[in-house]
Amino acid sequence: MTLQTLDPRAPWVISTHDLGRRPGSMRQMSLTLPAPANLGVEMIGVPADADVELDIRLEAVMEGVLVTGTAQAPLRGECARCLEEITSETEVGFQELFFYSAEDAAEDDSLLDGELLDLEPVFRDAVVLTLPLSPVCSEDCEGLCSECGVRLADAEPGHKHEVIDARWAKLQGLVPEDNNDQES
Repeated sequence: MTLQTLDPRAPWVISTHDLGRRPGSMRQMSLTLPAPANLGVEMIGVPADADVELDIRLEAVMEGVLVTGTAQAPLRGECARCLEEITSETEVGFQELFFYSAEDAAEDDSLLDGELLDLEPVFRDAVVLTLPLSPVCSEDCEGLCSECGVRLADAEPGHKHEVIDARWAKLQGLVPEDNNDQES
């Protein structure tokens, strides 16, 4: 149960004043809001203050206000295989019931603060659940060379290194490189 005092000037705080508490009343909105900070996982996320496009529907129901919507936001991160920068976009859907009173709500339910509701936690949860833990720049990304660290997509075809078995490595210096000294 979320219980706090909301700032009506905060970008993600929405007023439900014009819905009243009349079940069946509805309002649709299209908004562009700044993305909240620290929205993402380790390798990818929504850049802070990026434009988030929201299409939402607010519906008054007996228990509170039902918010249904979609959000589009840009993503920025790095490929988990080759560490190249990735930019893309995500679209998420969400639905949340904001209860009028704490008596009707369970512990994890959202509450209205008077006539205000905060969409940021709902949006944050929806986006983070869709983000890949290991994003890739392309499905066929080969990653980095384990020996020299060069990006394999940029390397010459057939890029490889001579690998010497560690068990024989000490013997390598015992044989001279120039074998012309052998007598027949």
